Amino acid sequence: MKPLFKITRSALLAGSVLATLPMAAPAALAQDGDQIDDVVTVTARRREESLQDVPLSVTAYSGEQLETLGAVDITSVGETTPNVTLEVSRGTNSTLTAFIRGVGQQDPVAGFEAGVGIYVDDVYLNRPQSAVLDIFDVERIEVLRGPQGTLYGRNTIGGAIKYVTRRLDPTDPTFNARVNIGSYGQLDQILTASMPLSDTFRIGGAIANYDRDGFGTNLTLGTENYDKDILAGRVSLEWEPSDSFFLRLSYDTSEDNSNARGGHRLIPGQLSGAPVLDDVFDSRGGLNVVDQQVETEGLSLSADWTINDRWTMRSITSQREDSSTTPIDFDALPSGDFDVPAIYDNEQFSQEFQVLYEGDRLAGVFGYYYLDASALTVFDVLLDNVIAGLNAQTFGEVDTETYSFFGNFTYDVTDQFSVTLGGRYTSDERTSRVLRRTYFGGFSEFFGGTGAPVATTSDFQGTNDWTDFSPTVSLAYEADDRNNLYFTYSQGFKGGGFDPRAQTTGAPDFDQSGTVTDAEIFRFMSFEPETVDSYEIGWKFTGDNYRHSLAWFFADYQDVQIPGSVGIDTNNDGIADDFTGVTTNAASAEIWGIEYEGFWTLGEGVANAGDSLDLSWAIGYLDGEYQEFINAFGVDVSNDVVIQNTPDLTASATLSYVTPLHGGDLTMLGTVSHRGDSSQFEFPFAELDQEAYTLFNASAVWDSEDGRYQVGLHGRNLTDEEYRVSGYDFVNNDTLASELGAEGVLTAYYGNPRTFTATFAVRY
Repeated sequence: MKPLFKITRSALLAGSVLATLPMAAPAALAQDGDQIDDVVTVTARRREESLQDVPLSVTAYSGEQLETLGAVDITSVGETTPNVTLEVSRGTNSTLTAFIRGVGQQDPVAGFEAGVGIYVDDVYLNRPQSAVLDIFDVERIEVLRGPQGTLYGRNTIGGAIKYVTRRLDPTDPTFNARVNIGSYGQLDQILTASMPLSDTFRIGGAIANYDRDGFGTNLTLGTENYDKDILAGRVSLEWEPSDSFFLRLSYDTSEDNSNARGGHRLIPGQLSGAPVLDDVFDSRGGLNVVDQQVETEGLSLSADWTINDRWTMRSITSQREDSSTTPIDFDALPSGDFDVPAIYDNEQFSQEFQVLYEGDRLAGVFGYYYLDASALTVFDVLLDNVIAGLNAQTFGEVDTETYSFFGNFTYDVTDQFSVTLGGRYTSDERTSRVLRRTYFGGFSEFFGGTGAPVATTSDFQGTNDWTDFSPTVSLAYEADDRNNLYFTYSQGFKGGGFDPRAQTTGAPDFDQSGTVTDAEIFRFMSFEPETVDSYEIGWKFTGDNYRHSLAWFFADYQDVQIPGSVGIDTNNDGIADDFTGVTTNAASAEIWGIEYEGFWTLGEGVANAGDSLDLSWAIGYLDGEYQEFINAFGVDVSNDVVIQNTPDLTASATLSYVTPLHGGDLTMLGTVSHRGDSSQFEFPFAELDQEAYTLFNASAVWDSEDGRYQVGLHGRNLTDEEYRVSGYDFVNNDTLASELGAEGVLTAYYGNPRTFTATFAVRY
């Protein structure tokens, strides 16, 4: 049987790691009595080996699997991957919130690094805007859990998600077309094509248009809420003059013209008395001074040169930028009680070099990574119901320059025992401008308003830098050709920065000297890096008709960055008329958990010759608690806080049946996905947090034997479960009294309702 995936040791060391498959792939997975230990292989030491030799916790999804599952976008991967949270950020359509094993970052403003790295074709995305990637022209998506950084790219403290697009066919022209028709007026069109222009040169591209009506309505503006209007494309040029050299130039772009996503109020308006709406997808926000629009584009050049049987060189160069304009109506009511139009502009240049070595017993990679990035965030906060025309504006600009040297080498001490040593040296420099001004007369000139600045509450400029060395050690013992045991220690690092929403006038007198010094202002505006020490013990087993990956992990999480915003009373009238950001390294936590992924062929020839019944599953248990959490008053409240955006239990199971049918193969599968209780923020708040819930999905997909035609039907969230994925909380958790604004802000955003989609695809 042909392996479903095969990668080289070089690809593995470059980060292209494939692991436990979360569901049965189409028909070819288990037929003719093949053992499943042939399904996933790597080529190492000049011979094929099972991926069970890799001492990493990784879940990989092929493009074919994602199509069969009916996956909508990259967040769908989180439903069937243990201890992973992938959600659309509050108030947006395309900004990603990602947590792995309790480590992440949900604040999308400039100044904060992501805890989970997102990569597109090995290019690190420095900002979360435009990171809710739709799935088209994808070869695979990989989820690597735990600190990453000694193998490739940017150092990430929680894990990495890699989105890998397809290479072009080197010999034949190709043309693929897919149409999705579904609920809420869904109509998607996806075209991909490629053409070899010579024996060594080829060109190809893809274009995708995603269109869907809203799940609800903005009752004030009369617009659709939770709609989708995205146009995306990609063009690639590939040159392969010999078996030893490959060059790829790729350009991608996307434009999101969906309406602004309005939230659902969970409490009545405290000033207007506006009732809670019946439909959670309806909203009443009246903010319309700007339309939502998100544009992104990127250019990358990658090259691989195999010098000889032992040495390979690799280069990845990229320039990316994105721009987002979005109106966020925090109070979700017609009045300007807490209305926030925002602009996010991001640019980045990155360069990575890798040198890979493959010997008889020693194999590894040494690399260099450089990133030069700038991120700008500007937003108004209209508090019209507090003081007519009052607007608190934030302008934050952050420049990041960082470089790293990294290495990772594995030595096979014996045929059964191997040792891996790795390390990463990182140098970060971050420069920030934070300008906070008070306007009267409405919105500022950034959003077409006539408001005028009357006071500057913060005009801060600062630079800080940090260095770090993060090691990793792995021991692997292959007891026999079916069992592999490993232990891995790795350290993660996330750089510090400056809070772009903080006010210099809010800085406290730390030493009680009677004067707030420049050093105290710098201390208040800045925050330090955070680190994690991660330990993992794993067991991978592959046998006849069954395989599993079992891992236990423990993370010692130190100097945790805790961002937040608090209302302040600038004129001593008892009403909060402004706010300040407060970010501290106020916490330390210990997190441990277990992950169990498996695949079992329950039977072959169950109903007729050539069919197969398979079961795959993924279970994650996580127990984390803060050892210390110092609040703004210097009090340790660690007993009152929890790990945010992280359920204690994540579990999924997929039952798949594949059978020959009318000159092809019919795949029918059902997936159940369960997530335990989770808290939106560190302080639990029952009115906003999400209780445990379960989703049910089902698909039926027919593929022709020659692979040219596919017809599918997909149902997602079949029980129409209502579940919150994000929200805003600016009320007192005990009294629900407003902390900022007059109406009280307790607003939630929800996951997609029940949908059905029919798909039609042709491939030539």
